[in-house]
Amino acid sequence: MKKKTAIDIQKLEAAAGKLRAIAHPMRIAIIDLLTENKKLTVTEIYECLNIEQAAASHHLNILKNKGLLDSKRDGKMIYYSLKIQVLANLIDCINQCVSA
Repeated sequence: MKKKTAIDIQKLEAAAGKLRAIAHPMRIAIIDLLTENKKLTVTEIYECLNIEQAAASHHLNILKNKGLLDSKRDGKMIYYSLKIQVLANLIDCINQCVSA
């Protein structure tokens, strides 16, 4: 007999939110950029990606609110970096789903 898996709706909603956050080409580009550079300011990000500052801030805010980015203030500058373990866990989860 197959064991019944309990569904935790809060965990499911949190995972869906993270997946929605990364399901945008510009946010994938931001993640890729931060993977290469470890930490960047919003100015560095929008200049590298050739987008408007408001668009970069919008996408950074979504990623940060879903727990995928950290931000640290240094004087007037705010530096963004990836939460590597959160992303690693998300990728592991995706890999399990794809191989199932």
